[in-house]
Formats: sequence, C-alpha cells, structure tokens
Amino acid sequence: MSDVLPLLEETITVAAPPAQVWALVSDLPRLAEWSPQVVKSFQRGSGPIQLSTRFFNINRRGLLVWPTQSKVVRFEPHQEIAFRIKDNFTIWSFTLESTEGGTRITQRREAPDGISDISAKFTRALMGGQQGFAAHLREGMRSTLGRIKAEAER
Repeated sequence: MSDVLPLLEETITVAAPPAQVWALVSDLPRLAEWSPQVVKSFQRGSGPIQLSTRFFNINRRGLLVWPTQSKVVRFEPHQEIAFRIKDNFTIWSFTLESTEGGTRITQRREAPDGISDISAKFTRALMGGQQGFAAHLREGMRSTLGRIKAEAER
C-alpha cells in the first residue's frame, strides 16, 4: 500500500424525498449517467443491488481509459450505499439525509487503507499526482451530484 489520501467529500441538497433519491444513487449500473469519469458500469450477476453486489466499471479521463472492479461494502436502504474499488482500495459512497423539503446527498471518497502501489504509480505518472487528481475528482463529484439533483427534481 502507498500514499495516504485525504477524505474527499461533496454535498448537495435535492428537492426530492430520500426514497426517490435512493432509487437513483443505488442503481449502480447508471453511474455513467451521473459521473463524468465513468463510461459504463456492469453489475455482475443479476438481482437487486445489495451488500456484496459486485460490478465492473470502465473509466475515462481524456484519452486514458481504465477498468475497475467494485463491491458494495455498506448498504442501508434510503441512507447509504458504499462500494470499495478492488483495484485501488478506495471506498466511494452516497449518504442520504432527510431535510425539510428534500434530501441532502453527500458523496465521499475514503481511503482508510491508503491506495495500492500500482494505483499510486498510475496516479503520479498519468493523472498529475494525488493533489491534481484529487482536485479533478472533487470537480467530478460536484458534477455527479448536480446530475443526480437534476434527475431527482425532474
């Protein structure tokens, strides 16, 4: 393992009830609709998304394309869904909180165990280093939340 990473977190308030927002954020095959980095997501197996569901993503930044494998590690309906990226050890999550007239969505990227050596090298060599890539990810998180908000309020 290499590189200790800061917690990345962005929040937005949506004028829609938690159940409606949950239907969007927990539909992991739709990640490409929300995230500017995710090109496609495939659920492994069939059935509803739940704890231990696995999925495969194809990601892109400019001309660079790379795959990742994920597994749902936290799943509390209408409250939180989190998935761990097998390839780099990070955990991405959406947490929902009911507010007066809507829902607060918080998206986080945690790295409690650091990241894999290969991911650290990849980020340094091709993504502008951890600080630059973190800024890019934050921008992507804001875009993701904005797209979810637009869909939920439609």
